[in-house]
Amino acid sequence: MTLAIVTTRAALGLEAPEVRVEVHLANGLPGITLVGLPETAVRESRERVRSALLNANFEFPTTRRITLNLAPADLPKEGGRFDLPIALGILAASGQLPADALSGVESLGELALDGRLCPVSGVLPAALAAKQAGHRLILPRENAAEAALVQGLEVLPAAHLLEVAAHLWGREPLTPQPTSRPVPGHLEVADLAEVRGQHQARRALEVAAAGGHNLLFVGPPGSGKTMLASRLPGILPPLEEAEALELAAIRSVAGQPLLAGWGLRPFRAPHHTASAAALVGGGSSPRPGEVSLAHQGVLFLDELPEFSRSVLEVLRQPLESGWVDLARARVTRRYPSHFQLVAAMNPCPCGHLGDPRRDCHCTSGQVQRYQSRLSGPLLDRIDLQVEVPALPADQLTATTAEEGSARVRERVVAARARQRARGGLNASLSVSALEAACGLSAADRAWLAQSLERLRLSARAYHRVLRVALTLADLVGLERPGRDQLLEAIGYRQLERLLGRQ
Repeated sequence: MTLAIVTTRAALGLEAPEVRVEVHLANGLPGITLVGLPETAVRESRERVRSALLNANFEFPTTRRITLNLAPADLPKEGGRFDLPIALGILAASGQLPADALSGVESLGELALDGRLCPVSGVLPAALAAKQAGHRLILPRENAAEAALVQGLEVLPAAHLLEVAAHLWGREPLTPQPTSRPVPGHLEVADLAEVRGQHQARRALEVAAAGGHNLLFVGPPGSGKTMLASRLPGILPPLEEAEALELAAIRSVAGQPLLAGWGLRPFRAPHHTASAAALVGGGSSPRPGEVSLAHQGVLFLDELPEFSRSVLEVLRQPLESGWVDLARARVTRRYPSHFQLVAAMNPCPCGHLGDPRRDCHCTSGQVQRYQSRLSGPLLDRIDLQVEVPALPADQLTATTAEEGSARVRERVVAARARQRARGGLNASLSVSALEAACGLSAADRAWLAQSLERLRLSARAYHRVLRVALTLADLVGLERPGRDQLLEAIGYRQLERLLGRQ
């Protein structure tokens, strides 16, 4: 047989489209032609495959003209993951492997010059796609544990090209990798009971956890803003299996350890010097950024105005849609970014504007420049805007026991169960589903309209108020929010007052 076709997978972010490696041996001037939009690492596979076949004591058809086509031709191919399927295609086309043994089998892996299989990145998306196609998957042994996270997929790990050949001949079958069920990680976070006072901020933290809302803490230095934010993971429920697998796929593409903190919601806290590409992702071959690595978890931005305004503005689209689309000249990648934004800031550069304990020494111009780094559209997307005042000494030294994270988490889990029965977290409900769930009376609608007009809130802020009010109702087991819940929700939108603006 002079024509062989081997199935593999490309790596396009979280997508793994099928690629057919077509190998044709023909008479003519000896040489290797590789077509199908390969980039540099793929073109170099010709030399790696040649050396691997010869060093593994296979015959390389040096007297034939070899044409390698990676189809579809308009799909970019990157990395060394195509080495193994190219080698298997050459062996099958030259009669050194049975071509029918490649039916229903996908393979990927980089080849060392001696024929060893080397691991590649982004295996989990390929494994998910192979399972959906009903195929088996041959891959390097180092990638087997990652692929085995996919339930129902037959994963065949190998350490050398000779092992793969022996398996395809039926002489020494590869041992399937057992399905992996990772042990959920243990989250080492401080308890909410350690936070003294700050009852309004603690309440806002619980509401944010229950409904998946974005949250902003405003207060002077040392008032406990960072301390409060770091307690949020401790009151969030663990990830469900599908969510954990999706997050693992993102970490696989980003080249990060998959099983560290398995089942736990991520908590990402980039420094304020981070670039826009670091936050949303980027590069010539776009990789996930902090907003995607925080998917289904928390993105904490401390000292929010210290971030460049242009960097903060890139958060607007993922906050609204839950996706990041990274477009380049030749490729476009889409990564999920359903995260909770938790931010902290001082009201002014010195931090003591409105602080009764210390005088603020900032000029009005300095305060205005500092606060103007946060645009109105960005602040409009933050549901809960809460003041964290400096605590008096008697509250700091009090010995009264505060409520711990475990009790708060119970209420959060119960509220989220009500929301799942409704169709999703309140922070991400569609507008029609949100208004149907709230079911405000005519009197409450009129009262709310007057309040919004008086506070000059936008249409987006109106829906944010409804989302928070619905979460407040869920926390106390009410079917619909009433006037009390609406009033409290509106109270979380008064950022002008928190910043000391007139």
